[in-house]
Amino acid sequence: MKNFNVMMKSASLFTLMAILSTFSMAALAVTAPAAGEITATGQVSVNGTAAVSGATVLSGSVISTGENSAATINLGSAGRFELLANSSVTLNFSSGEITAVMSTGKARVMNNAGVATTVTTKDAAILADAVQASSFDVEIECSHTHVDTFAGAVTMRSGTNDKMVAAGTNASVGNPNQAGCAPCYRPDSSVVPVASIGSMPVTAILLLIGGAIGTAVYVGQRGDGTTSGTATVISPAR
Repeated sequence: MKNFNVMMKSASLFTLMAILSTFSMAALAVTAPAAGEITATGQVSVNGTAAVSGATVLSGSVISTGENSAATINLGSAGRFELLANSSVTLNFSSGEITAVMSTGKARVMNNAGVATTVTTKDAAILADAVQASSFDVEIECSHTHVDTFAGAVTMRSGTNDKMVAAGTNASVGNPNQAGCAPCYRPDSSVVPVASIGSMPVTAILLLIGGAIGTAVYVGQRGDGTTSGTATVISPAR
């Protein structure tokens, strides 16, 4: 009888340990952060440590790039996240979601269909349409945030204002007259920058002055040689 009780207690103990082990493994599986793989070019850091291509990046990591550098994070079934030069982002992701908080720079996001994607900057939140795959750029300027959409559709949300940015279009939000920010002229912008004389090189100023003097002399010479208000038109030889 004594041996039987010992056997029962041992069996109960093993059963309890097995149950605890199963729950522990399940808990670890639930709480373990998702992982991606990084491809680094130039100076790239993850959580302050220099990153090399092929290294694992966990969800929640802070990724930064230096001058002339870039990083591509393969997020598996979720998609891909590219960070260009002089940029920084806190990147969270799972199989069904990408959430990025950008502080500086420019990123290109490619989310697969069914993946809810949000990129937040100081000016706005950019939300990709989760129904379809999307590809878009987010760039933080000193005075504003700019979005270019290449595929799919995204929504730029600033406060209570939403603006749809369809494929092939772009949008910006922010304060272009923000103090301390130099004007930003994008390649596709219709605004042409006007340089101030104070910031122009001496050679450029001399060329401008020379051109003005030459024009004045030319006009003056034409005026000296004119004896009447009627211009003479020479007909072609017949």
